[in-house]
Amino acid sequence: MSKLPVDPRILILDDEPFMLKLLARMLTNHGFPSVSCCEAGEDALRLVDDAATRPDLIMLDLNMPGMDGIEFVRHLVERNYMGSLILVSGEGERILRTAEKLVQAHKIQILGYLQKPVQPDALLMLLSQSTASNDAAAKLEGSDKAYDAQAISAAIQSGAIVNYYQPKVRVDTGKIAGVETLVRWQHPVDGLVYPDQFIGLVEKCGMINELTSKVLEQACIQAKTWQQAGHELKVAVNVSMDNLASLDFQDVVVALAAKAGIAPNKIVLEITESQLMGDMRVSLEILARLRLKRFHLSIDDFGTGHSSLSQLRDIPFDELKIDQGFVHRAWENETLRAIYDTSLALAKQLNMEAVAEGVQDRQDWDLLRRTGCNLAQGNFIARAMPADAFEAWLVDWQKRLVTEGLLSVQLEN
Repeated sequence: MSKLPVDPRILILDDEPFMLKLLARMLTNHGFPSVSCCEAGEDALRLVDDAATRPDLIMLDLNMPGMDGIEFVRHLVERNYMGSLILVSGEGERILRTAEKLVQAHKIQILGYLQKPVQPDALLMLLSQSTASNDAAAKLEGSDKAYDAQAISAAIQSGAIVNYYQPKVRVDTGKIAGVETLVRWQHPVDGLVYPDQFIGLVEKCGMINELTSKVLEQACIQAKTWQQAGHELKVAVNVSMDNLASLDFQDVVVALAAKAGIAPNKIVLEITESQLMGDMRVSLEILARLRLKRFHLSIDDFGTGHSSLSQLRDIPFDELKIDQGFVHRAWENETLRAIYDTSLALAKQLNMEAVAEGVQDRQDWDLLRRTGCNLAQGNFIARAMPADAFEAWLVDWQKRLVTEGLLSVQLEN
């Protein structure tokens, strides 16, 4: 997917002539001179088919007679459209979010959506953010390459697999409570490689136990280091369902914690169900024994994938992580807010700590304060960082609590 050029060709597709004129005027006023307008999908597709008129950005109305916006997207997919979309509609936010997810599933870049009547400031914000987001996407695409099993195995053995840590803080006091361990590959040529580029291959090649053991070993050692420095933190490590297929995994976890001299209750194992459990007996035995030994268990990305109420019923979790897709912007979105509130209430009723993932801005943080969520995690607080950056971040965070008044929002009774 290519980034928007400096002077992008923009196509507005809307069946209302007044809306076409209004949006075209907004774009012209914002300094976008190359704007085309169409009232029907068929006419718009003719512009897409011609290289001389193919738009870099399409502002698409969803509800139109004849070919609606959803069908139009399908035709764009058939044409391998490489530009970007902004959805514009008078429909409710739920249908807009569904359409947005559909566009993303089709691998077409979407800058966002706007509800009618469109506000000039909202349009300008989407357009101004597009350059930064597209630059980031281009950077990711440039680094996207295939790795083989031999290279990953060598990386695990050589110590090129490194841990980054993203802080979790208590919402009521702002104090640091723990960190989530996020694995990275420090590649000698490609630099820092993120897990989405190699975890799938690790699982496919049967190296996930080896990788998890390495990550857990480093995390336990780091937890002990922080403890000696006066930081009593819970350190979380992600565990694959493949790890829970072998009874040996429980012994590995116990041995690594004991070797590092860290108490089991300082280690949190985050279980993400990206796939259904195989032999439930083995998985349940491992998790039950780890819990008996006082390791903590967390259900990650609650409400997505196979993560569900049945897992809460069957597995003795201590912590429920509300997926970031239900946290960010829940303060303004009724559907997200309902799911967030339900997940939070469920955690409280089951006497579990609730962690809100994906806290991206001050509004997200304030919502957590108002609703009494236990823990917060996200880029608003801190991005994942190497261990040696932790102390500097902690000093800065303690200053932000005061200077930004992050504890000023009244807590829920």
